[in-house]
Amino acid sequence: MPRTLSDMAVEVLTTAEGRQKTALSRRHAAAWFAARRGDAAAIEIGRADPPLHPARPAAPQLLSPRDVPRRRPGSPAGRIALLHAVAHIELNAVDLHWDIIARFAEIPMPMGFYDDWVKAADEESKHFNLMCDCLEELGSHYGALPAHAGMWRAAEDTAEDIMGRLAVVPMVLEARGLDVTPGMIDVFRKAGLTSPVAALETIYAEEVSHVAYGSKWFHFLCGRHELDPKEVFHTLVRRYFHSTLKPPFNEEKRAEAGLPPDFYWPLTENEADANPA
Repeated sequence: MPRTLSDMAVEVLTTAEGRQKTALSRRHAAAWFAARRGDAAAIEIGRADPPLHPARPAAPQLLSPRDVPRRRPGSPAGRIALLHAVAHIELNAVDLHWDIIARFAEIPMPMGFYDDWVKAADEESKHFNLMCDCLEELGSHYGALPAHAGMWRAAEDTAEDIMGRLAVVPMVLEARGLDVTPGMIDVFRKAGLTSPVAALETIYAEEVSHVAYGSKWFHFLCGRHELDPKEVFHTLVRRYFHSTLKPPFNEEKRAEAGLPPDFYWPLTENEADANPA
């Protein structure tokens, strides 16, 4: 068993196969929380050297976003493609949450920071496995289709900026999941597929807390440095997120996660529009 939480994080990041990665992630999360309860020896945060890119299985083939085939979700093939895309997002999320632990371990943070991201990584691991189960139930599997190669770009861009990482990953990318997941649930409900509905409802319920963790620790760091959270959020998203935000927004769930509308609505415009000469 690795001696530090950072060692655990790097072990997950350097494990390629999806089911193995998530099994390891869940074991490490269980060990962390056992230690936190006092049921096992304390685990230090430690220091480690996370890879710039996590290990990935040989399949799926990773393509540029514009080259990933688009399929209509009303067809069986389209529904499989949708589940496959969600599985790919969840696997990247497992790595993103372990990466933030190891990559920024030199920044002093309260223990609650590590509790939150270990819990998020554990839940994303569960989500990936749920999506794989749904794919296999429909006669497919993760890796059967090509996937989006740009998922890790936000991690690369923010590899030296913890506030940028918090702004872009949980507060933009995961918040987007709150906007689109209800529509995905409707797709599978209309098709009479109960397993994907149940799995996506679990994901939808738990992703709110992941966005909330991002907002909580972003505000914490803004407070530490006496910065205005809204202004800093706008600056960092414009720096690191290579697009504008796209409505419609799930304002109720975003508010529940600590994201008020004046954080994200201004980012629906490009910088020139938002700041006319």
